Parts: sequence; structure tokens; C-alpha cells
Amino acid sequence: MKLRRSISLCITLAILPCLSIASALSAQDMDHSRTTTPSTQLTIKGLDGKSVTLSPEEFAALPHKTVSVFNSHSKTNEKYSGVTLSDLLARVGVPQGEKVRGKVFLTGIIAEGTDNYAVLYALAEVDPSIHAGDVIVADAVDEHKLEKDGAFKMISTEEKRPARWVRNLTSLTVIETKP
Repeated sequence: MKLRRSISLCITLAILPCLSIASALSAQDMDHSRTTTPSTQLTIKGLDGKSVTLSPEEFAALPHKTVSVFNSHSKTNEKYSGVTLSDLLARVGVPQGEKVRGKVFLTGIIAEGTDNYAVLYALAEVDPSIHAGDVIVADAVDEHKLEKDGAFKMISTEEKRPARWVRNLTSLTVIETKP
């Protein structure tokens, strides 16, 4: 009986810190109401070390695309204008179109905001030759510059809810996973 109690206590003590950390991380990731630092530039990092940093003015000069989405959080239709993620990734040499095959399908993009909220997209999800939806980095909503969401915001038209949209977007990092 003492042995069982000791084992139970050891297991509880071993698991407790993990549960606390997981709970804290979940609460942190879900709290979009807290104050964050607005994004003021966007850095795109490729696989070969190539990196590009864009100011809002430089970004505004790039070719834009407009997409319409329903935002299930605000329960409104919104129209975002921005640059397609595939066009931004091309600036750091990420393969596109017919070059996306084989091991290139193990390539991902981490989009991160100033609040450290980060999401992962597979390259196939953002390549227009493979995926029908649009993933853009927006700098305007409903014909107005983004304000509360910083200078840049990641938007995906194929999401049922905006869980992988990233407000105050500050970086895009291309990663290669290994099987």
C-alpha cells in the first residue's frame, strides 16, 4: 500500500509542472485581448540565410491583392488588401509552382507576431499552383490601413475560423523539416 502511494505521489509530482506549464501556455495563446506592441516592419527569412526586411512604405509599393473573408470572431465580412505570401517568399528564394515537389513538401513557414503568437503553414498551403485559397500579408482592411493589428496581419481565406491569422505580424521564417 505504501509503495502504491509513493508511486502515485511521484507520478503526480512529475506531471503537475507539465500541467501548469501547458495551462499557462494555453491561456497565454488564447488571450488576444492583452496589449501588444504593434508591428512596424516585416522580416522574411529564407532557408539559405537570405533575409529581407520591409517597412510599411516598402511593403505598400508591392503588388497587392484584395480578398474577402468572414471573420468568425467579429462575426463580420471583411475585405483585406495585401501581398500574397507566395510573392513574399519568392523574395528569399523559396521554390514555387512546379519546383514544389518531393522533399520541398516538407518546407513550412512560421508566421510570428510581436506578442510571440506563432503559427505554421505548409508551403503547399500557400503555393497558388497547389492550393486554391489565398494566404496574404495584409496592410489594409476595408480600405483603411491596419491600426490595432499593427502594420501587418496574416490572413488565410480557407480557414473556418481565424485561428491561424496573425496580427502584429513581424516575421516569416521558412523552415525545412526532416522525416
